[in-house]
Amino acid sequence: MKRIALSTLPLLAANVARPTYDVGALGIGIVHLGLGAFHRAHQAVYTDDAIASGGGQWGICGVSLKSSTARDQLAAQDSLYSVREVTGGADRWRVIGAIRESLFAGDQLSSIIARIAQAETHIVSLTVTEKGYCADINKREPLWTHPDIAHDLERVDQPISALGVLVAGLYERFRKRGAPMTILCCDNLPDNGGVLQALVHSFAARVHPQMLPWLLDNVAFPSSMVDRIVPATKNHDVSDSEAALGLRDEGVVRAEPFSQWVIEDKFLTPRPDWHRVGVQFVSDVAPFEAMKLRLLNGAHSLLAYSGALEGIDTIAETVARPAFRAAALGLMRESATSLDPVEGVDIERYQAQLLERFANPALGHRTWQVATDGSQKLPQRLVAPTNIRLARGQDSPFAAYAIAAWIVYLSERNFRGVTHTVADARAPHFSGLRELLRDDLQAFAAAVLDDEQVFAAVGKTPSFREEVLRNVALIDGDGTEVAAQEFDSPRF
Repeated sequence: MKRIALSTLPLLAANVARPTYDVGALGIGIVHLGLGAFHRAHQAVYTDDAIASGGGQWGICGVSLKSSTARDQLAAQDSLYSVREVTGGADRWRVIGAIRESLFAGDQLSSIIARIAQAETHIVSLTVTEKGYCADINKREPLWTHPDIAHDLERVDQPISALGVLVAGLYERFRKRGAPMTILCCDNLPDNGGVLQALVHSFAARVHPQMLPWLLDNVAFPSSMVDRIVPATKNHDVSDSEAALGLRDEGVVRAEPFSQWVIEDKFLTPRPDWHRVGVQFVSDVAPFEAMKLRLLNGAHSLLAYSGALEGIDTIAETVARPAFRAAALGLMRESATSLDPVEGVDIERYQAQLLERFANPALGHRTWQVATDGSQKLPQRLVAPTNIRLARGQDSPFAAYAIAAWIVYLSERNFRGVTHTVADARAPHFSGLRELLRDDLQAFAAAVLDDEQVFAAVGKTPSFREEVLRNVALIDGDGTEVAAQEFDSPRF
């Protein structure tokens, strides 16, 4: 069957939504680092809508940093692809035209740097995941000994990290006396704009210190909060595209119906008419960021580790079990007490909506996918609200359970005999601990809690530490479902 492309768009099935603007004539105004499924199902969709609504040369140059797969999939299709919105009923398909160029840093680095530097580019956005910044997020400093960062310090003109590529592009723009620019971080980090600004300034100070005054005056770093559940694409999504579209789409992505984007109104450049298509521009994103990280992402992590340790394949199957659903809701209610009020949001209703979203069986969101990179995710999702509650003299039993489940998951032990491999940016460190401590799970858990990069001082707080270790023993002996059922006991 023919692939989707500009030349085959007229063959698209009549019931499939498609761009209402001239895709072939669209100029590029945005460079996006991280051409993964999330960007294609979120920022690119909003931009597609904004172009259709308000026009403008806001095509996206999508950049894949570590793998050529996305570039290869999309470049062969004139960067067209479809979004499959899975509802549990009849799925909705639409074709997105906003991405106009797909590049891979491994063999097109000079083109990427040139795109960032060109006058028509006003925005560089990023979705590279927490670990993609190669940074100590708490200290807002690059990890100078990280292999990618160390490489980029030596080979400034041939960077391989997101930070190195971004700074290289900014330096070329500075060298050409270019116009101001907005850098828009869209990853799950608190104050993500402020964090990225600190990282860029720190890295630039090492490699191009003469650029710092220009950065301060000409580059804005607004924060943002993004929300949409985007599971990994399944093999059958590609084959299903043939029936749904009448064309084959190798770049299809799947997503839930819900989508939200909140952006700090702090731009130095023009921007697409995102405000016309549902994006909220606010003076302070922090309350929205904290709400999403601690409630949605925190509960997501709890469900992921709980389910994975029981051999459950998906988040929907996990939340369907009453003990896990109750634990997820308990964690959300616990963490909600750490939040400042969020304008226009009913927190109880928000929590109920989250449980409904998690329960969507059509998403097929795998527990192992959500369970990746816990060392990068838990500080924002679980440790931050726990720290606030501890300072108030409040315990956090649901967070203690979730962290214990993560630690048992890290140990690669499973009372059901289900095998798994930990995918984490710091996997070698945890593997070394496992090897050193062998079969002493309590000693392993204690060593993980001592890790200040994840827990800061929280892991050494006696009452919380004791609760985590108690849950570790319970999960190791009886599993996560039995441990979660304990929340129904008179103790709670």
